[in-house]
Formats: sequence, structure tokens, C-alpha cells
Amino acid sequence: MTTYRESGVDIDAGDEFVDRIKPLVRSTFRPEVLADLGGFGGLFGLRADRYKEPVLVSGTDGVGTKLKIAFMMDRHDTVGIDLVAMCVNDIAVSGAEPLFFLDYFATGKLAVPKAQDVVKGIAEGCRQAGCALIGGETAEMPSMYVDGEYDLAGFAVGVVEKSKIVDGKTIKPGDAIIGLASTGLHSNGYSLARHVLFDQARLTVASRLPELDRPLGEVLLTPTRIYAKQILSLLQDYPIKGIAHITGGGITENLPRVFPEAVRARISRKAWPVPPIFDVMSRVGQVDREEMFRVFNMGIGLILVTPSDSASAVLSAAAALGDRGWQIGEMASSTGQEPAVEYVD
Repeated sequence: MTTYRESGVDIDAGDEFVDRIKPLVRSTFRPEVLADLGGFGGLFGLRADRYKEPVLVSGTDGVGTKLKIAFMMDRHDTVGIDLVAMCVNDIAVSGAEPLFFLDYFATGKLAVPKAQDVVKGIAEGCRQAGCALIGGETAEMPSMYVDGEYDLAGFAVGVVEKSKIVDGKTIKPGDAIIGLASTGLHSNGYSLARHVLFDQARLTVASRLPELDRPLGEVLLTPTRIYAKQILSLLQDYPIKGIAHITGGGITENLPRVFPEAVRARISRKAWPVPPIFDVMSRVGQVDREEMFRVFNMGIGLILVTPSDSASAVLSAAAALGDRGWQIGEMASSTGQEPAVEYVD
């Protein structure tokens, strides 16, 4: 008699996986979570009494080819943090509090311990963001993926009071641009990074370079910084006009998404120290400076735009929350003919 297992799908392994991750998932629950893991849908009771006009904010993303680094190192407990970060940072820049998260894990053959490590990272990311992991999907699809590999996607939902949405509309010339430090590449630009480091330079994840304090693979696998709680804290006390999550496209492409057409950004590239990994990639891959700034965050993971007289206080508050920051520029008027982001060296 033919069974589903013979075709490559192991239902028993899936059941074991769910049992193993239940404690991890429950560790993220908030009081609003109304159902345990295992139902057809996650239930979350929105506390509408806290808001006059609650607005739901949603976002979805993946980890991209950073997963290839995890496969090369056979380490899987951090990419889940990246997954959560890419989603919750995107919704937090609107001023939204992340409420809950769902994940999608797809693989050819389910390796339970490896998948459990992935969910361990997702749960840690949710705890850092303050949101609940209320559900997900584990898809075992034989012949769809290379043996030992998998893909990840995530979905986050948050809420913000309508009158408190951060949309950048009030940004004007003279406002200060503050950059908060990234932890490295975060989860963007890994196709270029892998090409120059591994294909061109013939380095490996075990390579040690004089500029780096750890093996190359460990540097590349450093989890994305989650800024959600810090953003919410800063918004309570300071007039933050606009916030940009610096992802694929770097400062060049992401900062203009949060300010109106009548202004432009002037950024001083000497205002912050660029982490050594970016200099390594530029050097060994002969990637020019402008391309680096168009692809990578270059050490700035989040940008805040605030009135100039609040900049020092915002920087001090961010430091108290654990985020090193710098005033990296200011807003200027625009005729529409200049670049939206002008770099000053």
C-alpha cells in the first residue's frame, strides 16, 4: 500500500515539529491572544478601547539569500530574527505597535531539529518586537527545494492611532536627519555580497580577514536589528516627523519614501563610521562607492527625521535604549531637479 511518506511527505515529522515548537510559540503570547497553536487561524482580540480610530498596519517580507549563509554554516537559530525584523521594522516606521506575526516555512523534506531552530529565532524576534507569534504554515514539498535547504516568509500586523500615524508630511527644510546603527548587512544585498566574497574573492565562511573581528560567516549571519520598541518609546517623548527603515536600496532609495517632494535630503557620509564588512566587500569586489550606497545600508539601519532643536535629545534617548546614532544630515528645499538624496563627502 502506497503512503504519503513514500512520496516524500512525513506527517509524523510534522506533528513532532508542532509539538516541539509549542513552548517557543507560547513564550511570545500577549494577553490578546485567544487561541493556542493548532487551530485553522490565529485569534487576536484587538483592544479597541485603547484607540479612538485604530488603524491596522501590515507588512510581509522574507530573509532573501541570507539563508544561503545559514546553509553554508549549518546554523539556523538566527535567521528567524531576521524574518521578524524585516516585517516589524517596516510597520513600526508608521508608528504602529506590532501585535502579531505569522510565518511560512517551506522545505523539501522536514528536518525537525533544524526547523525547530528556525522557529526558535522567530520566537526570539517576536519577543524583541513585543508581538505574538500566533500561527504559521510548515510546507513539506518534495523536489521543490535542494536537500537541506528551506525558504522563509513572514507577515506582521500592528496598530496605530490614526492621528498618530508617522507619514513624513510635515518634514521641512532644516529638519535634522538622524541615523541609528545597523548590526551589519541586515537582510539585504546578499546576492551581491555572496558574489563578490565567495565567487570572485574565493573566500569561505571560515575566512578571517584583518578588518573583521570574527570569521566572515559569523559577520554575515549577524541578525538584523529590531527597532520596533525603540521607535514606540521615542515617539512618546519626541516630535519624530518621519522614519525610514533602510533595507534594499540603502539610504538612496529608502529615505525619499518618507518625505514630500518639496524637500530633499543632504547626507554627510563622514558623519558615521561605516562597519568594516562594507569596506571589505567594496575592496575585494571592486564595487564603487555609489553602488555600495544604492545596495547596502552602509551601517545605518534606521533613519529618523526630527526638528533640529530635538536632535540631541533624540540621540541621547536612542543611546539610552541601546542604539548608537548620529546626526547624518539635514533636509533642504527642492525644486524637483536635484537628486532626492545628495551625499556630501
